[in-house]
Amino acid sequence: MKILVDGAAAPLEAAAAEAARLLEQAKLPLIAGLAADIAGARAAIALAERLRGAYDHMYSEFLLRDLDVMRQSGQFVTTANEVRVRADCVVLIGAKLKTAWPDMLARLDLSNPARFDEAHAPRKIFWLGANPGDAEEAGAVKIAAPSSELPILLAALRASVAGRKTRPDAHIDGKLADLAVQLQAARFGVIVWSSESVGRLTIEMIQGLLLDLNKKTRFTGLPVGAAGNVTGVGQASGWMTGFPMRTGFGRGYPEHDTWRFEANRLVDSGEADVAMWISAYGNEAPRWKREVPYVAITTPETQFAYPPKVRIDVGTPGVDHDAVEYVQNLMTLAATDARSASDAPQVASVIRLIDEHLTKGEGAC
Repeated sequence: MKILVDGAAAPLEAAAAEAARLLEQAKLPLIAGLAADIAGARAAIALAERLRGAYDHMYSEFLLRDLDVMRQSGQFVTTANEVRVRADCVVLIGAKLKTAWPDMLARLDLSNPARFDEAHAPRKIFWLGANPGDAEEAGAVKIAAPSSELPILLAALRASVAGRKTRPDAHIDGKLADLAVQLQAARFGVIVWSSESVGRLTIEMIQGLLLDLNKKTRFTGLPVGAAGNVTGVGQASGWMTGFPMRTGFGRGYPEHDTWRFEANRLVDSGEADVAMWISAYGNEAPRWKREVPYVAITTPETQFAYPPKVRIDVGTPGVDHDAVEYVQNLMTLAATDARSASDAPQVASVIRLIDEHLTKGEGAC
């Protein structure tokens, strides 16, 4: 575990004091990365508020794709357990589902009939835009399509389900004719997607399709969260400020703007003059292009394009220490036990130590 100030080894207390000095003298401090457990996220957001800075998550783009659609039209969602025990028809969409959720096939148990389905017949499974071999492993009918074609396919599918006319296209019609029939015949159907591999337009088409299907049968959705505990951090952000990530406190109260407070834009434009980068789940480094002084709270394996002013290595939630985080298999926040407990510092404890060295404002996070 490294604790460095300007590249030289330093005690944790001295590193925290230097980090506090850097952040406190900034005109607009930015807390970015934000891949932390719930305790770390809460401490980071509270620190951003005290500094009147801004905060963003490295994978907020993926979370915001789902949220943007939900804000406009609402959302149909269910849990993984409901899919496992009830769904007789499952539509998987996108190429990165197994990457985003490695346990997906085992958790959904798609190879067996739905337990609470009266017919107890084999599930009807379809996969649009699957990676090679994934559809076969899931026992799904593969409908090949690049990600750019998914909105078109789903729009045509939605039109077919709703009984609307579409422009004849043998390529699209051949892929979707049977699928449209099977969706409408489902007793409890589910569409599964990950915003890591599909865009807002695809998600909008999914939600529109679910709306149309629910006029005739029961159909719902199962969104797969992205990495870095982004879903959990989004929930913590929501209950602390009323907003998701990409929120700032420059005026003394939280303001949410998906463009203004995007981390890379803030750094590259020169608006953010000091940053804190948090990455406790992997070795992700900042992706901004402009060099800005920053504090890094990261795992030991992380490599940077240029060195941070202060580096404090921390443990990984659920590995080095117990944590509360979003668990995809349960689709909720849950306590996770350390798999290989160590004495590595936790994000929350490091941030609180930095907070204790701040001189302006009152109270600690």
